[in-house]
Parts: sequence; C-alpha cells; structure tokens
Amino acid sequence: MLKDFSLQAFSAGVLSAFVGFASSFFIILQGLDAVGASPMEATSGLVALSLAMGLAGIYLSLTTKLPISVAWSTPGAALLATTGALEGGFAAAVGAFIATGALIVIAGLWKPLGRAVAKIPGALANAMLAGVLLTFCLAPIKAVAERPELALPIIAVWALVWKLNRLYAVPAALAVTAAIILWVTDLSTLDGLTWASAFTPELIFVTPTFSTAAMIGIAVPLFIVTMASQNIPGIAVLRANDYKPAPGPLFAQTGLFSLASAPFGGHAVNLAAITAAMCAGPDAHANPKRRYWSAVTAGALYIVFGLAAGAITTFFAAAPSILITAVAGLALLGAFAAALSAAVQNEDDRIAAVITFLVTASGVSFLGIGSAFWGLLAGLGMYGLSRWRA
Repeated sequence: MLKDFSLQAFSAGVLSAFVGFASSFFIILQGLDAVGASPMEATSGLVALSLAMGLAGIYLSLTTKLPISVAWSTPGAALLATTGALEGGFAAAVGAFIATGALIVIAGLWKPLGRAVAKIPGALANAMLAGVLLTFCLAPIKAVAERPELALPIIAVWALVWKLNRLYAVPAALAVTAAIILWVTDLSTLDGLTWASAFTPELIFVTPTFSTAAMIGIAVPLFIVTMASQNIPGIAVLRANDYKPAPGPLFAQTGLFSLASAPFGGHAVNLAAITAAMCAGPDAHANPKRRYWSAVTAGALYIVFGLAAGAITTFFAAAPSILITAVAGLALLGAFAAALSAAVQNEDDRIAAVITFLVTASGVSFLGIGSAFWGLLAGLGMYGLSRWRA
C-alpha cells in the first residue's frame, strides 16, 4: 500500500483539499447560520463535516484502492441558506440532516429508491439547483452596490485569475477578501467567538427534533440535491477515468458518515465531483492504480482543516457579511451556469424547468415548507401534464 505513494499523488491531493475547502467553507457557515445555528454550532458543523469527509475519503480510498474523493454538499448548504429558520430552530434542522443521511443510506442499499431518484427528470433537478443558487449568485452585484470599494477588488482578482486558471479563481478571491478583512475590521471585537476558543474547536451535540415541515422543507430537497448534483456526478467522474465502482455501497457509506456528523451540525457529505476529477485524473499519477493516494492525502488535509475550523470561523465572523456572501456567489457561478444550461437544454422540458426554477428562486414558503420542495413539485406537475395523453 505504501509502495503506491508518490509525491505527484500527494501534490494533487493537497491541491484538491485546498480548492475544496477554501472555495466553499463560507457557504457551509452561511447555510448553517440561516437554519438557526449559533456561531459555535455552525463551527461545530464545519468541524463535523470536515472530519466526516476526511475520514470517509481515507477509508473508502484505502479499502477500494480507488481515488474516492468525498466532499460536503455545497449545493445542500446553499439550499439551507435559502430555506431559512424553521419552527423548532436548529434542532429541527438537525433532525432533517439525520433524515437526509438515512435516505442516502437507503438509496444505496435499496435499489427501488435509488432508481426513483435517478428517474427525477434531470432538467427539473438542475432547475431546482439553479433556483437555490440564484440568491447567492446575485450577491456580488449587491456587494458592488453596497460596498464598491471593497467588492470590486475581489471581483477583479477573481475574474483575472479565472482567465488564467479557473481552479485558483475562488481561492485567490478568498485571499483578497481576507486581506480586506484585516484592513477594515477590528478583530479584537468579535461577536460570540474568541481567539482562545478558535483553536480548540468543540463538537457540540444538538438533540434533534423531527417535524413534518423540516422533513419536507429540508430533508427531501437536501437528499435530492445531494444525490443529483454530487453523488451521481461523482460516480460519472470516476467512470470517465476508467474506474467502475459499484455506486450503491459508496452512496450508503457516505450516508453513514453523514449520519455520524448530523447530530453535531453537519448537513451531509457525499462523493465529490469537481475535486474528484483532480484526484482521479492523470495529473494525480500516470498509473491509475496509484492515484488513490491523492484522495487519501486530501482526506487527511480535510481533517487538519477541520481542527482549525474554529480559527477560520472566528476570522471570517469579523468580516462584513456582504463580502462573504459575494465570495460565495463567485464560487457558485460555475455551478449555477451548468445547472441552468442543463435545465433548459431540452425544449420539451423547458417550461417545466423554468417553472421549477422560478418557484424555487422566489424563496416563498407555504405551510412552513421551503420553496425548493414546491418548485420541484410544481415542475413535476407541469412535466407530467406535458406528457399526458387523453
């Protein structure tokens, strides 16, 4: 096993972990905050997710000897940010996280559920995801209107680096954001977090509560988004690089790690898609049988980043919130563009997809249930009607 280790795979894993963590951890924090987590609970969730995806990546890669990259559900976190707080607070959200993990396990073990998820029209799943991401993707524009002197340098750096190398665009924008925070913020005055606690992250157990609104408004859309936009593409990336693992067991095991992180505030972990390509591709090693060490390396670094999550959260808690939202929007532009393009690609499904997108993007809720569920339901209704024959 150690004979397969190489510096090339190690460097690919380091890059993968840095890009995966730096480009989206603030989306995780915003999502958890939106569903009622306190600053310490949000930090706990970030720690739990980092440990879960790190341990899962190491375990799955070493046991299969395949580059199985595991990540947190970034689209799922964006979904949480648009859902907002529920009756019952963060405890109700944690109950939904547990239900999501259980559904992922069942989808991996019970083929009918996995097939049912696969049968959800791709146009509608992508339209729901695009609707969820729209609010974030508008944030850079709002940031320019509110604080142009701070937002414009971040956007300019992102655009210039994106032109040169897209993988480094968001980390570069994040570095500029950090520099601006140091310049404009008094770090000695923080709300709810101290530097003393920042480097000793604590996992906070949240006793879950279970409600119908949380199950329908968070658990079901979070499950669908995680499966459709992360797990299934993750398998596709592996197959594109000539790896052919059985999907079911991988889904089930990521679901188990999701269940383990949920009581501490973690919403979901899943197979990685974008960073998986970095670990599974030829840049990780010329020999496909030795590339799994890149995913092992990435998993180890995720654990390190998780242990430093308190310091990271403390630093960014001092930032003007509009800047963090703007960087999150820049990080999600690619995902938004891909989802929107896939949603309207098929002319026959276009109207149903647009309905799904608009209802989801509206942010309205009925009966305490968020717009993502209603968007998918409305789209499915139009989809069925368009195919109905008298």
